[in-house]
Amino acid sequence: MSTSIQDVAKAAHVSISTVSRSFTRPELVSEATREKVLRIADELNFSTSRSAAALKTGRSMRVALLMSDHIRLWFSASVIEGLNQVLHAEGYDISIFQISSIEERHEFFEMLPVRRNADAVIVASFDADEAEIAQLSSAGVPIVGINSVMPRELGFTAAINIDDEQGSILAARHLISLGHRDIAYVRTNRDVSLHFSVQQRFDAFMECCAHSGISPTVIEAPEGPDRIRRVLTKLMSLEHMPTAIACQEDGIAVPLIFQLERSGFDVPGDISVIGYDNSFYADDIGLTTIAQDPIAMARKAAKMTIELIDGERPDHLFDVVPAELIVRSSTAKCPTE
Repeated sequence: MSTSIQDVAKAAHVSISTVSRSFTRPELVSEATREKVLRIADELNFSTSRSAAALKTGRSMRVALLMSDHIRLWFSASVIEGLNQVLHAEGYDISIFQISSIEERHEFFEMLPVRRNADAVIVASFDADEAEIAQLSSAGVPIVGINSVMPRELGFTAAINIDDEQGSILAARHLISLGHRDIAYVRTNRDVSLHFSVQQRFDAFMECCAHSGISPTVIEAPEGPDRIRRVLTKLMSLEHMPTAIACQEDGIAVPLIFQLERSGFDVPGDISVIGYDNSFYADDIGLTTIAQDPIAMARKAAKMTIELIDGERPDHLFDVVPAELIVRSSTAKCPTE
């Protein structure tokens, strides 16, 4: 039978909470008590457990994950899956913090060095400012970005990003090559500093279109369960419907196709639709999209995180993964040609 934390506490004549604090909050335990708990843990062959590993290293064995999007969405769920595949096997828990405002983000970074409740922080799809990075640096905590723009300039320890600029250029050029000039771009209206990578995606698409003399109509998809219906209302309220719609993400493109077809529009006969992600159901409904693999990206981010916690230096601290255009049946030549 394996030794439990209760066994260590009993043998050391201390409380279970004292044993716990010895490896989660070592600064709250006297050096003598901590050394005694460590010695007894070794004597009881407690060294193979996660708790003893934390006891020996002074680590929390926890990684904080900051996300600005809903956990149920494809990208968020995929990131969590990829991180868990690596971190769980290494004995680390993931503490998820869904940040819904800049104020919440500031509060998290301000409290983290005080609490010291994570050995590293992984930031998915939004940025951290210089003051927040400085707070993390003072606590000696690595910060790793996934789809965080300009991580090197902001002081991230490491990062892995999809090449959103390349992906958006591929999407824009695909529609333009099909003869589309009346194009709409549908995006979320969340604060860009909380969804930083999609801002670069938007900027690159608009710039590529501008080089061809095209000014896409921008439609914002508001938060809420009826957002696609509201997007369709905005589209149909235009002077005339666009011949092509580029969507910030597949989560907009997939339901929008259904709404368009219910409203009597043929996709792609009347309107071409392109997404971004290559997520759930994209292949099933024939959605042309830009592919990224957040599970693979998260796995790599997790491996870099473990190396950084262990004091090692990954071979490539800042990686950019190329995007890929997947052409399916939701895009076609402009019907007016």
